[in-house]
Amino acid sequence: MNKINIGCFLILMVIFSCKDKVEKGDVGEPSPKMDQVTFNNDEKNQKVDILLDGNLFTSYIYDGKTPKPVLYPVITKSGKKITRGFPLEPVEGERVDHPHHVGIWFNYGDVNGLDFWNNSYAIKEEDKHKYGTINHRQIVETDAENGILVTKASWDTSDKTSLLEETTEFAFSQNGETRKIVRTTTLKALEDVSFKDNKEGMIAIRVTRGLELPSDRPDIFMDANGIPTEVKVLNNEGVNGNYLTSEGKTGEEAWGTRAKWTTLYGKIADEPVSVTIMDHPNNVGYPTYWHARGYGLFAANPLGQEVFSEGKEKLNFSLAKGDSVTFKYTILVHNGEQLTQDSLNGYFSDFSKSQ
Repeated sequence: MNKINIGCFLILMVIFSCKDKVEKGDVGEPSPKMDQVTFNNDEKNQKVDILLDGNLFTSYIYDGKTPKPVLYPVITKSGKKITRGFPLEPVEGERVDHPHHVGIWFNYGDVNGLDFWNNSYAIKEEDKHKYGTINHRQIVETDAENGILVTKASWDTSDKTSLLEETTEFAFSQNGETRKIVRTTTLKALEDVSFKDNKEGMIAIRVTRGLELPSDRPDIFMDANGIPTEVKVLNNEGVNGNYLTSEGKTGEEAWGTRAKWTTLYGKIADEPVSVTIMDHPNNVGYPTYWHARGYGLFAANPLGQEVFSEGKEKLNFSLAKGDSVTFKYTILVHNGEQLTQDSLNGYFSDFSKSQ
């Protein structure tokens, strides 16, 4: 057998060997590409898992356990959960207030007189007519190549009348130690709709205990047996969160002020982490007011102007039937060396140029 025939024979042997391994399942799945986004559409559990490099970043959950779709949990690249577990997965040592604060969500406290913000499983049956529900309707698209998830939902009254049709595009990505969500939500009015100025809104995240601001106020926490227990003297060990706004406001002073972006930073298990929300110049009410509380509620609310300005301003935003409005936000989830103010301004500059 000459050299050419021997070479061909060896090549054929390799091909058949690989084919045999594939048929027998001996060859593993290819490793995810760097920063690759993967969507796992779990219809049984009514959620879509979003993975980066094969690791869970967050899940879009629409199982009805909360009266709106949420992103939960939210996890840094290094594996730190920055969202509070309660009420979906109660964790010892975390607060158990405000059962409507779950993961990352988007809603409002006064839509045609209905409270979409405070609705939860804890509302009594006789009071449910006062509240609205955001019902998931459809997964429109999952585009892994571009990290895009598109969903539809409806903002409904207790008697099932739909006030708003919501179309939301989530764009997920990762750059180094920074994970990013760009949320673009368009609300189309199916009836004449008013958004009366209200402090309860609009895009929000409820963070884990470590990212709260230290406090000595008594509260109710989950004990080791899963029982809510009043704690009169708080243990602030490991609690080290702090706010910084684009305008230089820090700590509790961030609440009720306007800013282009606000970051909440601290340490979880001795690792620096932060979550940043950025407003977009095209949004109504830009630059937004911040409903940023020390106990872990971190929200941007562009529509509550009369409340935050103590009556100096008034918006009372409304939509006529058939009209639409779009809100666009960036959320940065970072671990490792703290992002500088210059770095955050750079992220904001890039974001503000997008349409």
